[in-house]
Amino acid sequence: MPVKILMPALSPTMTEGNLVKWLKKEGDAIKSGQVLAEIETDKATMEVEAVDEGILGKIIIPEGTDNVPVNSLIGLILEEGEEASALDSIDTQSSPIPASAPCSAPSVAAEQPINIAIATKSLNDERIKASPLARRLAEQNQLTLNQIEGSGPKGRIIKRDIESAITSSPSTMTALTSTSKAAFIDIPMTNMRKVIAKRLTESKQNIPHFYLSVDCQMDALLKMRSEMNAMQTDVKISVNDLVIKACASALKDNPQANATFHETYVRQYSDVDIAVAVAIEGGLVTPLVRQAQNKSLSQISKEMKDLASRARAGKLKPEEFQGGGFSLSNLGMYGIKNFNAIINPPQASILAVGASVKQPIIGEDGQIKVATIMNCTLSVDHRVIDGALGAELLQSIKKYIENPVAMLV
Repeated sequence: MPVKILMPALSPTMTEGNLVKWLKKEGDAIKSGQVLAEIETDKATMEVEAVDEGILGKIIIPEGTDNVPVNSLIGLILEEGEEASALDSIDTQSSPIPASAPCSAPSVAAEQPINIAIATKSLNDERIKASPLARRLAEQNQLTLNQIEGSGPKGRIIKRDIESAITSSPSTMTALTSTSKAAFIDIPMTNMRKVIAKRLTESKQNIPHFYLSVDCQMDALLKMRSEMNAMQTDVKISVNDLVIKACASALKDNPQANATFHETYVRQYSDVDIAVAVAIEGGLVTPLVRQAQNKSLSQISKEMKDLASRARAGKLKPEEFQGGGFSLSNLGMYGIKNFNAIINPPQASILAVGASVKQPIIGEDGQIKVATIMNCTLSVDHRVIDGALGAELLQSIKKYIENPVAMLV
């Protein structure tokens, strides 16, 4: 009997996904472990491997189809010795094609209407480097990729290139302005953006946030960082790496704050797994530095560079961005002095880190001097962490930032 290929659930929050591309054709031989397709989840574009061997007998859901529900039938594998006629015994009607499927889908029933507004792909488009979001926007706006110059890595076409092409297209602008005084573009939300919107709306509405803020003197930390980087060439420590280590040390000292909320209980963790916000095209993802309390600064630095690189390429594994008891969001590199971050449930806290800025302060001797100051704001879930515990955690983070040698002991 043919083996069913179902739309996998690649993350706990995933209810549907986009079938970006089939990497095998009907009739191709399949071996266990080979990559069958690329699926865009709420977090990243991921590769799906085959667990059975045989022949790809039939593709039910064509590539380029959006909003395919988890556990929907997307394809069928013929086992060794099976005839193609065995496919006729499988009911494929239980997995309807979503409304956003391409009009060329071979498995769409004849009586279903075909959306003729969708532009036909250029034959060369498949060979052009472009992100999945850019490809969808190009199709939806009847643009061919070979007419667009990419501004991403190695000339890859990304979202902003498509948006630029849309706004510069005379036909598009004429169509927009003919019915409205103000020109605008409706950009479809990706699965990632939908999940971000849903989860953070629920967080802000349901979690009783409160905020604690301190200013940290950075001069000692910056001096130590400069000395460490001068001593080694294989890895360069960033301010963010040092802040991760400071948070890990502080959470080790305040284990009650290293926790998540679960309605009827609070789960307290022994290891300090810190989720670090990384901006990617179309949203953000929070890869985890696991057991950060036990890692050296060099280990944290190497791990963060690898995680951030693979996060931007959409190559993180689910276990690399799921879980954690604490989050860190650093917007200092954008010149932001301070901000309040929204808690990522079920976590109970997140630290928002601003830019390091030179400013006058009054020293212990009463004299005015110049110091480098960085603002840190802790967002806290009051159901898990009370004011006193939150204050102790933030003061502990401040202690390690201002006395960085202490986090190395």
